[in-house]
This record gives sequence, structure tokens and C-alpha cells, in this order.
Amino acid sequence: MSTISTALRNFKEPTKEQLTEIFFSLPPTPTPAPSSNGKDSPTEDVERMDINAVLSLGIQGEEDSYAGKLYLLAPYLAFASLDRKSVRFTLPLSTVRRVERLNARAGIYALSLALWDGGKIIVQLTSLRPTADLFCSLLRDALKIELQRGQMKAVKGFVKTCYSETLISAASSVADGEREDGSLISEEKENPEPRESTYHGGLGLRFKFPGDPKKLREASKIKLWTTYLRTHGRNLTLLRYPQCTRLVQVGLPNRLRGEMWETLSGSIFMRYANPGYYEQLLKDNEGRTSTSTEDIEKDLHRSLPEYAGYQSEEGIGALRRVLQAYSFKNPELGYCQAMNILAAAILIYMSEEQAFWLLEVLCDRLLPGYYAPSMHGTLLDQRVFESLVQRCLPMIHDHFQDVDVQLSVASLPWFLSLFINSMPMIFAFRIVDCFFCMGPKVLFQVGLAILKINGEKLLTVQDDGHFLNMMRDYFTSLGNSAHPDSPDPRARAITRFQELLLVSFREFSVITDDMILSERRRFRGEIIHSIESFSKRSAVRNLRTLGRFNKEQAGYIYDSLYRAMCIHPPPPVALPPPSLLTPADGTEEKPETRIGLKTFQYFLSEIASWARDERIVSNGFQQRIDREVAEHEFIDRLFYFWDTSCRGALSFQNLLSGLDGVMFNDLMENIEWFFNLHDKNKDGFLTKDEVLTLSESFLFIFRFEIGDAYLGAVSRFMTNAFEYGDALLPEAEEDGGPTSFPSNQNLATCLSANESCTFVNTFPFSLQFVSDFCAVCAPFVRLELPLSFVLLSSLSFLEKTREVQLRFL
Repeated sequence: MSTISTALRNFKEPTKEQLTEIFFSLPPTPTPAPSSNGKDSPTEDVERMDINAVLSLGIQGEEDSYAGKLYLLAPYLAFASLDRKSVRFTLPLSTVRRVERLNARAGIYALSLALWDGGKIIVQLTSLRPTADLFCSLLRDALKIELQRGQMKAVKGFVKTCYSETLISAASSVADGEREDGSLISEEKENPEPRESTYHGGLGLRFKFPGDPKKLREASKIKLWTTYLRTHGRNLTLLRYPQCTRLVQVGLPNRLRGEMWETLSGSIFMRYANPGYYEQLLKDNEGRTSTSTEDIEKDLHRSLPEYAGYQSEEGIGALRRVLQAYSFKNPELGYCQAMNILAAAILIYMSEEQAFWLLEVLCDRLLPGYYAPSMHGTLLDQRVFESLVQRCLPMIHDHFQDVDVQLSVASLPWFLSLFINSMPMIFAFRIVDCFFCMGPKVLFQVGLAILKINGEKLLTVQDDGHFLNMMRDYFTSLGNSAHPDSPDPRARAITRFQELLLVSFREFSVITDDMILSERRRFRGEIIHSIESFSKRSAVRNLRTLGRFNKEQAGYIYDSLYRAMCIHPPPPVALPPPSLLTPADGTEEKPETRIGLKTFQYFLSEIASWARDERIVSNGFQQRIDREVAEHEFIDRLFYFWDTSCRGALSFQNLLSGLDGVMFNDLMENIEWFFNLHDKNKDGFLTKDEVLTLSESFLFIFRFEIGDAYLGAVSRFMTNAFEYGDALLPEAEEDGGPTSFPSNQNLATCLSANESCTFVNTFPFSLQFVSDFCAVCAPFVRLELPLSFVLLSSLSFLEKTREVQLRFL
């Protein structure tokens, strides 16, 4: 049982449009919610466009303006400043309530966008007039489509699930009516329950959030964020100004953290576009078990067990549902270790539905390949991290090389769990805040800062154990003063964690997203080769049986199969269909990669010369051989003959067993195998049509032989086969053998595969029959596998032929 993936080899660099979607945190492909009228969304008909613009807020006192580009990416409107980091926003068009052109001075083309929450954005289009007119026309068309879809009506219902709406509500001063730990003061409220149930929240609402709220200054953070959200939008309409990034670096308040995570990451747009999807997914797969669900059960009680919420069935149940839902939605990825740590962490601050969509964004866009079976994303980023350490901290890198200390033994868990498993949660969540706001580069910046701060101690490390212990001691002391002996009280108040963030974002600000992408491209080939070599060894090791092949020969077959899968990718590995019969151990069969007929045809053309058509192309200067996959009924018959489980697809084990049944047989076994291949109903007899089909297979295999000798061999074989079948017919009737034939057969002619071997030894025709069959079958076993294959099969075939011929002579 093995899963063979060609995703790494088929990796393609993201296009310009895809990079734009990633930058603005948009869903890769819009997946509209099922509509009641059953009509598809026509949003894709709207052309995408960007235009130069200057952004400003329509609020007195907010005079800052930022030049940049305005993007129409229906059904979204986005903006990014020229430096691509100062200001940006992503707005669903359904949140726009009114667009009007301002009566500005001549030569100025400005639009005022009124949002559903009362906010106003002023955009000055600085391109040429025709370009501005075209942009406005496309924007008008996209807004009409959103109105027709009814999405504008869904906004108010959706934002009720966001805490920010309650936070800035004029009717309730939430910041004043909230405890410092994030929970509401219910003693003074007559009916607090409705407020608790209006917006989504995590386990922290019931089991409290990690950390001391007074030390975390929750009340001050809430007031700062309330002021910002009132002037710069919230949830679906958040405008990310420089102040937003600074507030995130200071730390998010507990009750607002979950909503800000999904807003900054873009998962809020996926939740908004797919209402009810999470609940329906769980309902459709209720009671279903798989390998992923089994692995999830094993890890549930190992997910942040120190947190009170995961010491109760409520927390464990929520974690189970989120992980299972993700495995059902992405069966090819399923579940990978360390997913449980991420899901458990975000469920403290988010509801199950919010956590589900955030996990989707994490695994698919922010950390691609981190939680795949091969973990190629993690391994690639570890190689990138080592390269950055070599560039920025050469002394530490050289020392680790000298003492043979692997940097990844410590840094791999950092990246895989976003530091949640490495440092206390209150500090790890601060890094996660910055990660969602500024992107994956934060992991590299923080990792480099950790090594630099501990640089002197790291130069004394002599082995991996010493390195791990040193890192563990440092993480446990992050709450201590960074300068305990300083006479300045302000210096003594700076903690080691604050020092870590300061070094990360100041001294390693040179680490940019573009640099990370460049380094990933540089090392991707090296990592892919390493992973593919390991996957090949694993696939060969996981085979149920090698038959008469050795591991090296099985590896050659794997290489041919892999090449075929790269050219004609098989369908994605899916969970096996539900079965009425439950296995003895009560578990479903594990998913396994299987190839279809198209991939099998290419695979066979790689190892057998008769399974491909070749032609020489010459242009007067050079010659080349063009190969094309041959199509013939014989190849289809072989495909289904090797499909012993009748699934319409072949696994690596099926291919190996099928080749084993061809390449190591003696003459008599090959004759019997060839007859069984053409025995459609498996009754041990070949009818007239089946003999004709067998002869057509011979002609197909032998079509490249020089001369026409093979035509005579096939003709004599058919003649002798029909004569022998007619001779056996009376005997079959006397012995009570089969006397009735399919109605579509006009001639009662049959040939017994079992009796043919006896006939070879008792009839003078045997010598001619054997020589004809040898001549016909010889090309079939000339598979283009390693030389040992060809020699073994050819020598065995020739020795058996000579043995039979000498016996008759």
C-alpha cells in the first residue's frame, strides 16, 4: 500500500494573478455558496483591472493620503500602497453601498465609496481619463452582479458573528463593561445571554484565556483597538494602515484575537462566501472513519493538554470535529501531525467554523506543504533558514558545521507549530499575531533573532542535546528581564520577549517576502530530489510482495511509473468508498495511488517497444525520434487483466505482480498466460472470436519486425488452432464437456488452454506449434527494463524452447 505523489515534480510557480490573490488574502478560486435559485454566479465574466490611485479617508482629522494601485478583482475591491506594506485593504463588493463621483477640480477623477458600516473611502484615480472611465464601468457591472446575487443582504447577518460589531456598538460600552481577562461583566446586566450568543468565540470564553489579564494589559488594548476600528473599518471592511501593524505587534486583546486572525489571514472571506458549509460537511460525513480519523483520535489528548479546555469533552469534541472536517474536505492531504497543535491553539480564540476556515488558509496558502505527507514545505523552509543563518550569522553556522549540530532539530518544531509548542502560549500567540499580519517571513525573522540573542552561548554547544537544552532554558525565561542588572528602571522593565521582537523586526527587517520566495526557488530542486528518493524507497518497502523481482529492479519499475504519472497524472487519491462489509479490524482500507488506462498506456510504452510508435524526424541537420503511445485493444485487455481487484485502476503492486507474471515464466507458463489473457469468460476455452483476437494481438506486437516471416507464423498458428479445436469438439461432447457456445458464435470452435500443453507433447504438429508461438511471443518479453530483466527473460525463454525442441527431435 503506497501513495505516490507527483505534486512536487509538477510544481509551477504562481502566476501574477495568483500572487496578487495571495497578497490580498483572497480565496484562490471563488466558491460561491449554493443559491436557492440554482443559478451560477456570473462574477467571473467581469474583467479584472488595476489602476493608479490615491487613497484617503473621508474623515476629518485623517488627512494622510497614500498613492498606490486600486484593483478590481471581482467580487472584491483591493488597494495597496506603492511600497506594498504601508496601507492596503480588501473589500467584498457586497459591502459597498454607494459609489459617487466627487465634484472635484478640473482634471481630477475621484470616487467616494460609502460602506455598509457608515465608513467612507475616497479614491482619486490618477490614470488617463479613458482608463478611469473603463475602470468605473467595470466596477459598476461588478456591483450590479453582487446586487443580483443577493450578497448585499447577507452582510448584516454575517457581521453579527463578529465581536468587533459588539465592541464598537454605540448602545453598549463594551470596553467599560468587560473584565480584564476578556469576559463580560454579567452581574450588572439583566440579560447577558443574547450578547454571548450573537458573535463567535472560542474556548477561552468558557475556560478563560491564557495569561494574567492585568500583565497583558487587556483593557488598554481593547480601548486602542476600539478607537482604530471605529475610524478604519472592521471585519469585512478593515483598512490596514501603519497603525494596524503597530497595534498587532503590541499584541491583540484576547476577545478580539480570533476575529483579527481570520481578518488578517483572509479566512473571513471564505467563511463569508460559504455559509453553512462546515456544518453540512460534518453532517454528510457523520460516522465515517478513515486512516485520518484514526490518527486524529490518537493525537486529541496530546493537543495542548495543559490548557483546561482540552481536559474536558467539550474542547476535545470541538477539536475532533474541526480536524475531521478538514480531512474530509481535503482527503488527499487528510491529517498530518502538528495540525492538532495549530487547531487546538486557534480554537481557544475562535469558533469551530472560524477555526476550520483558518486551518484551510494555513495549510493551503500561508504554509503550503508544511502538513503534507512528505512535509516538503517544512523541509524546504528549513533549508532556506539554514541558508539565511549562513548569510546573517556565519559564525554560528560555521560552528554548528564543525561540531556536527543539526540546526533543524530545534528549528523544525518552531516552524511546524508556529512556536506554540516551544515557548509559553502567551508569547507564542504574540508571534502568531505578527505571523498573520506580516506573513511567513516572521518565522524566519524570529528564528534568526533567537540565534543571535543566544549567540555567545551557542558557540559553546558541542552536540544536539546541549543545543536543545539551551533553547528550552531560553524559552522558559522569556518573561524575565532582559537587563536585570541595569541601573535604568526602564531597561529593567524590558522583558526577554520584548527584546526578541525588537531584534526580529529591526535587525532582521532585511528578510523580506521576495527574499524568501527567491530562496525557496533556489533550493526547491534539491529538496524535491531528496523527498522523491525517500518516497521511492518507502513505496518499494511497503509492497506486499516483490514476487521474483529484487528491490533494485522494483525501483526501475517505480521510475517508469513515476514518469508516466508526471505526463498523465492520475486522479487524486481519495478515501475508499463506504463499504457494507466491515473488515475484521473494523477499519477502512488505506488510500492508495492508482493509475488509469491513459497513464498505464504511457507506462507500458516506457518499458515495452511494441507499446509505442516511433518515427524518425529529420530536418537536414539533425535527426530525432518521436515517440507516440500506441493504442490497441491488447493494451486495454492487459490493463483489465492486471486489475485483479476490479477497480478500473492499477496500483504499483498490481503493475509489479503483472510484470512478474510475464517476465519470469517458462515457455509453457507463457503459453498458458497468453491464453488466459484472451479467455474472456475464464472457462478455460477460447472461442473462434477469441482466437482471432489473440492473433490480432500477435500481429500488433510483431508489427515492427523486419520482413513478413511473422505473418506466416501467425497464419499457421491460427490454422492449427482451428484444426485442433475442431478435432477436440467430439471428445468434449462425449466427455460431458461444454457443448453450447455463446449465441453470437457461428462456428463451434474452441481451444482449451489446459489441453494445449498436452497436445504439444503428443502430436507431430507440436514442434511447429511451439516454434510458431515462440516466434510470436518473443517480442512481448523484450521489455525495456534493466539489462538483467532482458537477459533473465530471454535466456529462460530460449532455454525452454531448446529443451522442448530437443525432446521432440
